[in-house]
Amino acid sequence: MPPPPEKRGFRLYREVLKDPKHVIAPMVDASELAWRMLGRKYGSHLCYTPMWHSAVFVRDEKYRKNALQTCPDDRPLIVQFCANDPETFKKAVELTFKSIDCDAIDLNLGCPQVIAKRGRFGAFLEGEWELITKLVSIINENFDVPITCKCRVFEDVQKTIDYAKMMESAGCQILTVHGRTKEQKGALTGLADWNYIKAVVEHVNIPVIANGNIQYFEDVQRCINYTGCSGVMSAEGHLTNPALFSGLNPPVWQMALEYLDWVDKYSCPLSYARGHLFKIFHHVLQIKTNFHIRDMFAKGQSFEEFRHASEMIRDIYLPFYEKGHESWQNPEELKAFNLKYPPYLCQPYVRPPPEEHLKKMETINEIQKEERSKRPLDENVDATGGGLSKRKMKKLERNPRIKGPRARDSLPMCAGSCPNPAGAKCTLGPLCKQCCRTKCFTEELDCDGHKIWVKTKRETARKFQTPTVSVTD
Repeated sequence: MPPPPEKRGFRLYREVLKDPKHVIAPMVDASELAWRMLGRKYGSHLCYTPMWHSAVFVRDEKYRKNALQTCPDDRPLIVQFCANDPETFKKAVELTFKSIDCDAIDLNLGCPQVIAKRGRFGAFLEGEWELITKLVSIINENFDVPITCKCRVFEDVQKTIDYAKMMESAGCQILTVHGRTKEQKGALTGLADWNYIKAVVEHVNIPVIANGNIQYFEDVQRCINYTGCSGVMSAEGHLTNPALFSGLNPPVWQMALEYLDWVDKYSCPLSYARGHLFKIFHHVLQIKTNFHIRDMFAKGQSFEEFRHASEMIRDIYLPFYEKGHESWQNPEELKAFNLKYPPYLCQPYVRPPPEEHLKKMETINEIQKEERSKRPLDENVDATGGGLSKRKMKKLERNPRIKGPRARDSLPMCAGSCPNPAGAKCTLGPLCKQCCRTKCFTEELDCDGHKIWVKTKRETARKFQTPTVSVTD
């Protein structure tokens, strides 16, 4: 008789996965093989593949081939899928084992993006506990490979605990808990709450990996001590510093060039590399004097161009790095970018707090509202509202070939209840097309100018109308 799920979970974590403390998160278009190998070099114990869509994986052979890129040194490895159909999920797992060896299959229940909402997967399955149970149990009951899950928390702590217990009961052997709700994303991300993770650890009997707020190496042990988790996962922090789990903050060009070396060995789409380099060089590329290099990354069409741009950054900042950080004489930039180290060293991008973003958006909305309600007239706009508006004047400046206002700018206003100009050929007017359509519909009229023939169509319909037959006939 096989051991109970909780025992299998800890056995998996300790004996197969080698008790990992440092975990690279599954990241769409970002945790590809080249990036995983770079991370393993700098202290990552366990890696996840990017999230793969189970339905596309089953039907598209090319997608499947790209998804399963790995190598002998790429272990331990967990392959992650999003899914909302148990049979499709099962088929995707079958196809996976026909191609590669991996140590577990993970079900993504944490993706908060709009595409997940449209596709009904990721964090947007969190209300469908019966379906989640089927997705987890079908893998647990039909394969020897373990099934794991990655989820987000609910606002209610007890509901989060019950959610975790439900997945454990279905057969989940390792649970990764991201300490944010699905609404915490983008500018509203904010801080992850480790209290939720701690509560889950205390109420389940399987290993729990904590995700959220891992920006520096010191955060790893702090999170383990606070939550009692088995290991710590990083996504954004690792993207800005691939050496995060080694405790180092190396120069940005070193990480970029090493990553490109791995790409030469294990190819990936150009867009993946572009995204990684923008993350690594984020702080350096905010400096105005480096905008031309930023354009090189944005417009580059080859890995050689990316390498050249990375070397340009190295040539600019290497003298400062060799002389010591004290030689960097730009404390204002450190303050402006909210940086702990000079911008040429790998370090996290710290998002502004949600409150600051909301306040900024309120200010912008107020300004836009005021501009709309108090649009100033210039010398080219007369008191009757004719002539050119400020917006059209700007358009004219951008394109001098435009010769003054169009013909419709001098048309009379609609005689209906709207502020639109009337149609030039309206035979019922002067009316705009919408008001003319309404008049034709209610009064059974035609307007040749707007090509609205309500009267004609109704008369034709009446000619061919079939007489109603009584039931008593």
